[in-house]
Amino acid sequence: MESIKQVKQLEIIKIALLIAVLVTLPLTISLFRTTGFNKEIFSSELFVDLDLKFWFFFLFSWATLQFNTNWIYRIPKRNRLIVWALRLSGNLGILVSTVLLLDFIYPYLVDKDVSNREEDFQVFIFIVVLIIIIFISRILRLQIIQRQNILENEHLKQQNLQNELSALKNQINPHFLFNSLNSLNSLIRDNKEATMFVKKLSFMYRYILQSSDRDLVALKEELKFLDSYTYLIKTRYRNRFQIEITIDESYLDRKIPPLALQLLVENAVKHNEISETHPLKVNIYSQDDCIYVENKVRPRSTLAEGTGNGLLNLYKRYYMIRKQQIIIDNQSDIFRVKLPLNKMT
Repeated sequence: MESIKQVKQLEIIKIALLIAVLVTLPLTISLFRTTGFNKEIFSSELFVDLDLKFWFFFLFSWATLQFNTNWIYRIPKRNRLIVWALRLSGNLGILVSTVLLLDFIYPYLVDKDVSNREEDFQVFIFIVVLIIIIFISRILRLQIIQRQNILENEHLKQQNLQNELSALKNQINPHFLFNSLNSLNSLIRDNKEATMFVKKLSFMYRYILQSSDRDLVALKEELKFLDSYTYLIKTRYRNRFQIEITIDESYLDRKIPPLALQLLVENAVKHNEISETHPLKVNIYSQDDCIYVENKVRPRSTLAEGTGNGLLNLYKRYYMIRKQQIIIDNQSDIFRVKLPLNKMT
């Protein structure tokens, strides 16, 4: 998972200073009206009162902004109610701590007690500032999300351009390939196993071409393609590879990114031992509006070469297309990937 981007400290300090200046502005105006701008201003009781409140409002604004824009987002979002409870208790804790500390320090520095009326008004101002800061914090987070989306969209555009360039460089005439496969099929017509292999390979290539310009395909189409792919795998590994698919018919019209299931099966084949003593079995099943792909983990002694980006690319592609996140569970000795198929947001 990507780390949450933090709001810059300089930005928080600037906002906290601005809030402190605006809140203490009436006191500043009152001070200059009373004493004017002369040496007495720095020794007056009003100046000490103004200076103390300015720094308290600054520290309160800084701490509240930090909590609502950065600190709270470091907590894992396991439960929304827990996060909201922590958010509420954190803000109230900062508010109460600031008010109590100001009430405690004020008589020693200003050399007078705070009246009940002045204390109530002071608490009211802190509450108003807290509400304003919560709104400002939300705006700051939305700005970060917007900037991240812009950067991500630009990255995807660049990636798409690179993919198009690669496709142009490596483009093969489909008719030439299909004609070649048909010619090969006529040569091996007496060999049923080889003929079936060519037919499955031909179907796979046709599916890849047809789905290349589609973001989503029906699950039943993906399963049909997966059947051809697993036939090729079984041709190589025989009884050392098994796949069990248990999907309710109500899921067959749900939409899924093309080649998603094939990538997960390929990932299992690539990273796990496949032998007579330890055959690989992949289970694909439906449950609670999700498709699960799982297998027992038996790492290969020598891993096949690869970029290591297959699952990461699927994760990003799934989120960009369906606005949902796949969940990868690698606990104990079972590797499981959960693909949500509920209604897209």
